[in-house]
Amino acid sequence: MTTTPRIAIIGAGPAGLLCARVLQLRGIEVTVYDADTAVDSRDPGGTLDLHADSGQIALEDAGLLAAFSELARPEGQAKSRLDQHGTVLSSFVPEEGDLAAPEIDRGQLRIMLDQHVRPATVRWGHKLLSATSLGGGQHRVEFANGHSATVDLLIGADGAWSRVRPLLSEAVPQYSGVSFLDVRFDEVDRRHPGIAALVGDGHVFANDGDGRAIIAQRNSEGRVRGYLGLRTELDWAASAGVDLADTASVRRYLLAEYAGWAPELLPLITDSDGEYVNRPIHTLPAPLTWRHRPGVTLIGDAAHLMSPFGGFGANLAMLDGAELARAIVEEPSTDAAITRYESVMLPRSGELAVQANQAIARFFAPGQAPAPDHEAEHRRYQEGAAAYRR
Repeated sequence: MTTTPRIAIIGAGPAGLLCARVLQLRGIEVTVYDADTAVDSRDPGGTLDLHADSGQIALEDAGLLAAFSELARPEGQAKSRLDQHGTVLSSFVPEEGDLAAPEIDRGQLRIMLDQHVRPATVRWGHKLLSATSLGGGQHRVEFANGHSATVDLLIGADGAWSRVRPLLSEAVPQYSGVSFLDVRFDEVDRRHPGIAALVGDGHVFANDGDGRAIIAQRNSEGRVRGYLGLRTELDWAASAGVDLADTASVRRYLLAEYAGWAPELLPLITDSDGEYVNRPIHTLPAPLTWRHRPGVTLIGDAAHLMSPFGGFGANLAMLDGAELARAIVEEPSTDAAITRYESVMLPRSGELAVQANQAIARFFAPGQAPAPDHEAEHRRYQEGAAAYRR
């Protein structure tokens, strides 16, 4: 970069923080804005597997692989697939030393990244209201707290409902036809030993082949997070007369939906230590592309919101951030940097988004979808990492 541009990143998730970290390591200043009041002001969700060929590549660029290793859970890569009767259809236990896709809690990852950008890099409590092109690649950003800024490079890392995306694309997230209800189990080994035994060190996936599923995953600090998945309308609760704020009402509905499931699986429905949180799964059209525009681009879910099946989202988000930062450092102008970054990101994310969206559709379609070959998957991550470095 021959000049020092004013750079703003909207969103302090993994994509935005990773991008800021790599830029700062290479001597380029950046300001990150986020609507949250603090890094830990909301429940960030469950656990992530960081792939050797993407998320871990990004962490290596950011000099944070060692910090990640201190928090990561390689044993969390274990997975088992059941039917609704509790019959084990397949299982995978990682070999000792398998680091293809270790798990880390979303909250831990975000805090770790925040701790490794310079103090005051992130302006918390800044909810973006509008982003306006001023011409010549400059943009004006205005926030709900009255703050505004003019920048030479605007990076939208603001997730599914991005307010930066409309500068580049008319695409909006679409409902996938699947909704999850989040559940949580604290002190699981002492208070929920049956669930602890069922989930083990990693994940359990149960599916009835008729649009219902239960997914549970071991998190750190003795916690299990669960996801009760239904193929249903977006407004299913209103249609069924279910009050989502009334735990007993939701539980009655779910027990009717999951009638006939094995007794050992039902505590994942009935014994949650918190409220049921409704999370309809939205995706952007895939593959998504847009015409290059000076001074603005997107990373992470803002660019390629996809289904969580395949675990590509956070991994691509971090790789996006690293690659864009490298391009900014190495190219002579922000325009050249955006062109280089988007020429790689858009086809890569488009292909994986199609795969992820097809995977969730298969999992919730009639009949039992074949289980993924996790050993082959791990080999692909490791071979992909070696190819990427070459």
